Amino acid sequence: MENFQKTLICPLNWGLGHATRCVPIIRGLVAEGNEVVIAADGYPLQFLHQEFPELRIIELPSYPIRYSKGKSQVFVMLRFLPKLYKGIKREHEWLDHLLQSEHFDTIISDNRFGLWNKSLHTIYMTHQLMIKMPKGLRWLEPVAYRFHRHFITKYDECWIPDFAEDGGLSGDLSHKYPLTVNAKFIGILSRFSGYENVEPDNTYKTVIILSGVEPQRSIFEQEMLNKYRDVNEKTLVILGKPTENSDIKIEKAVSIVTHLDTKKMASVLLGCSTIISRSGYTTIMDLQTLNVLHKAILYPTPGQTEQEYLADYIHSKGLV
Repeated sequence: MENFQKTLICPLNWGLGHATRCVPIIRGLVAEGNEVVIAADGYPLQFLHQEFPELRIIELPSYPIRYSKGKSQVFVMLRFLPKLYKGIKREHEWLDHLLQSEHFDTIISDNRFGLWNKSLHTIYMTHQLMIKMPKGLRWLEPVAYRFHRHFITKYDECWIPDFAEDGGLSGDLSHKYPLTVNAKFIGILSRFSGYENVEPDNTYKTVIILSGVEPQRSIFEQEMLNKYRDVNEKTLVILGKPTENSDIKIEKAVSIVTHLDTKKMASVLLGCSTIISRSGYTTIMDLQTLNVLHKAILYPTPGQTEQEYLADYIHSKGLV
């Protein structure tokens, strides 16, 4: 990465995962003397600003999506497709306009389809080369793969945050289909790299990590609060809202905090007995990095086929 010089980092805003897994990349670039600029929005923007307050931030809107309250997201995603197409076109034009007034050597796009440009070196990062479809629509998976491949091949490189061997942590998502010629596995990425040996905080028996697209994030929050509020063992709920006040709120045996910095969060995850979270891929990488994945109880977001697959896949490998 020493030759990247001036780099624009652009994570997608569908939960915090796309932003948090950019942390080790940003750390590496900065350590090697590169100039880094972050383009993001929402909680990812706030999170990365807290992690790297010295870096310049540009607001770049993501594709607007809101999940269904029910157990299927099929119709939500079908209705979302026109907005996705417009969002890709809009961010591609945004980059063209930015490059007219400012020079960058490299751009790293975490799952943003439209950020390629021939005037600089472009890198697309994803763990999901194929898109898992719900039952009854599995026949569309090759079509979705070709759609995704169309955008991947517009970039100079495609980075896959996983291991190439034995299906890695992502299984079919990045191993089922042949890689594009520009793709390579780069190993797992986690903001907790380097924090594996911090002093464990044994205050809480259970730690609940919340993140993801609304309203499912809030629904999961309420379910967990209802379940653990009257349990006579200390529980910590991390809301995944880095923009809000981080003071701890107490509800009976449950402590609620909007956000924790990386070191503190590593400490409580290392010290607790049980971790409850969604089965998002970045969360799985984080827990594996801290060697606490075996403590996890994974709850896929209802109707989110990627998370449903990952929960089953990680369980089948005996990691939880």
